Amino acid sequence: MSVRAAIWGEKQEAIEESLKAVDEDLFCYIRDFAYEEVLARPGLDLKTRELLAITALIALGSPKELATHLEGALRVGATEREVRETILQSALFLGFPRALAAMKLFQKVLKDRGAPHEGEG
Repeated sequence: MSVRAAIWGEKQEAIEESLKAVDEDLFCYIRDFAYEEVLARPGLDLKTRELLAITALIALGSPKELATHLEGALRVGATEREVRETILQSALFLGFPRALAAMKLFQKVLKDRGAPHEGEG
């Protein structure tokens, strides 16, 4: 399975079409270099890479991409608790406003997935 398929799941085609619509060459760099070379390297598992991506995207203030990687982290094996802890940890270094925005976005991702939140059910 490709890294993109593992992270993007059933949204792979839609994400790829969206990226192609912006710029075909940029899409190719993202697909080939970012996903199929860097993210596919040995040394870190995809779950760890996705948790690191979450932190970086919180720092950059990129909510659309953050939502993709919040969902991707869950797809590749991160638990809701691990994602929440990653967001909480980011508050120390990136600030509480960014962590709060990320946590709200994560709640939306969970709601859209139809997953019960920790402590529910």
